[in-house]
Amino acid sequence: MSGSAPTAGAQASSPLFSAEGVRKPNEWPVYGGDAGGLKYSPLTTIDRSNVGRLAVAWTWKTGERPITPPGAAIPARPGQFQATPLAIGDTLFLSTPFNRVVALDAATGRELWAYDPHAYDAGQPSNGTGFVHRGVATWSDGKQRRILIASRWRLIALDAATGRPIPTFGTNGEVDLTANILWSVERKHYTNTSPPVVYGDLVIVGNGVGDRLVYKRDPPGDIQAFDVRTGKRVWRFNPIPQPGEYGNETWEDSSWARMGHTNVWAPFTVDVRRGLVYLPFGTPSNDWYGGERHGNNLFAESIVCLDAKTGRRVWHYQITHHGLWDYDMPSPPVLATIHKDGRRLDVVAMVTKQGWVFVFDRVTGKPVWPIVERPVAASDVPGERAAPTQPVPTKPPAFAKQGFTENDVIDFTPEVKRLALEEVRKYRVGPLFTPPSLHGTIVMPGAIGGGGWGGGAFDPETGILYVKATNNPALFKLSPVETLSDTVQARYMVELGRSLGVRPALAEATESARVPDLPVHKPPYGTLTAIDLNHGEQLWQVTLGDEPSIRNHPMLRGVTLPPLLGVRGAPGPIVTRSGLLFVTGGGQVLYALDAKDGRTVWQHDFERVAYSVPMTYATRDGRQFVVIATGAGTNAELVAFTISN
Repeated sequence: MSGSAPTAGAQASSPLFSAEGVRKPNEWPVYGGDAGGLKYSPLTTIDRSNVGRLAVAWTWKTGERPITPPGAAIPARPGQFQATPLAIGDTLFLSTPFNRVVALDAATGRELWAYDPHAYDAGQPSNGTGFVHRGVATWSDGKQRRILIASRWRLIALDAATGRPIPTFGTNGEVDLTANILWSVERKHYTNTSPPVVYGDLVIVGNGVGDRLVYKRDPPGDIQAFDVRTGKRVWRFNPIPQPGEYGNETWEDSSWARMGHTNVWAPFTVDVRRGLVYLPFGTPSNDWYGGERHGNNLFAESIVCLDAKTGRRVWHYQITHHGLWDYDMPSPPVLATIHKDGRRLDVVAMVTKQGWVFVFDRVTGKPVWPIVERPVAASDVPGERAAPTQPVPTKPPAFAKQGFTENDVIDFTPEVKRLALEEVRKYRVGPLFTPPSLHGTIVMPGAIGGGGWGGGAFDPETGILYVKATNNPALFKLSPVETLSDTVQARYMVELGRSLGVRPALAEATESARVPDLPVHKPPYGTLTAIDLNHGEQLWQVTLGDEPSIRNHPMLRGVTLPPLLGVRGAPGPIVTRSGLLFVTGGGQVLYALDAKDGRTVWQHDFERVAYSVPMTYATRDGRQFVVIATGAGTNAELVAFTISN
């Protein structure tokens, strides 16, 4: 940790809205509900007594289909519908998988306008997710309102009333985010799936880049702030320190000159009252082999606090040293207010893929509870030099399964257990931070494990943080790169196409071609945990959701299974003042849970994936709605619920 805290203008945040200041209780004006990412609503119309009467009020379909760009051989395909809409007055604003921006009547779902940036003209994105987008941001000076979207390498400003680009913003309403960054990049390799952040008259944006793009000077993760009126860049923060910049010595052998990534692809948050922005940085290039970037590699896999006006670093804390596990910071830092040792404390809580919540004083960056450096295993991959220790928080306890042993294999039947052990014994296993290897290492949590981009939801009245976890291992088997290409220029890479799974015996080979593998590990595959941030303690943990593909698997016919297996996925919950949580966890069922104990009090099966974070708002006539994006591709649909009469 380093840097100094700002003093001028620092104020304590309100207990209800940690960072947003004034917010109309009926609205959802920011991706995370408020600028601090609480994912909390003060609405109480829908409560425990009537949630059982929730029913579909309206739906809206994206209508998107595969499009083949001119001169392309492969069509661009819309992916999962992962957006969380904004609610301003009686209007919803959202993004679609193809990065279209849409305004809907919040009471009826009627489309008011739509803007198409033609993001598909550049072909399918190379970010690993394909065409997905999670939301937009909004700015207003009280006279006009603008909607802002980061679409691939473009930042676009639209008139909220008409959906037309603002001609005075940048060039014809847009800014090229790849202009004047650390080095020149291939624009098609520069992506965005998250909404920008607005602070005052600034719009702040990060970027995404595909994990498997590993070449000299692949896209870096510059954080940029632009004047929301003109599109002129105001500041840039460079997360790969160059000579003379703080942290440069942590990139040894001049790796700072050639290694990219180190980006913020997840949503992020801002303390509006203090003017501080909190950034969850990702992994450097390459995610699994660091022999070409020795050192701790600041500011990769760190939470970084910047002065939102200037981009000056205030403090930072590196969550993973010299990352080898794709443990990028996946979620928006939650700006909460807690009560510790009899005093009120403004904190930032960082939900991680490792399955921990790291909690810091929001202003100074001092850990609220001690974080200790624990020795971890060394790597035997040629040229690699894994960090000898990794940070481990003493509180709160881990909310996800960490490490993997043979005791963790699936054991519903003797045959399933035998096959699982046969698979697992091909590779190395061990505790958290066991490094990738040429032999192959089973890592738990995997890259899609622990906490995901849905992050946590915080109730400011109780001090409780609710976190969705995915218990899912990954296989990291490195192989030498024999032939370099335009997109892979590394000494070692994780082998493509390798995955863990229990496969049926040869007698069932024909049938097995039509069904997925079983996981090699025991359930629960997904959980929801309530964490008291006032004391750093877990209050309860429940298995969240189910996976029909596992429950109905032919290898488990006639087997008595747990009532719920848990669902794997990144989407997290929201929480309301009435004591309800709404979450899918990445499955096809939307659950309403009692926030006191995690008991399910209502559910709705969409019969299609609902891989998004929901939101809630109330219209002028007093009706409260819960809205969630569902489906994928041609089956993408926004669904709104309200209390039926």
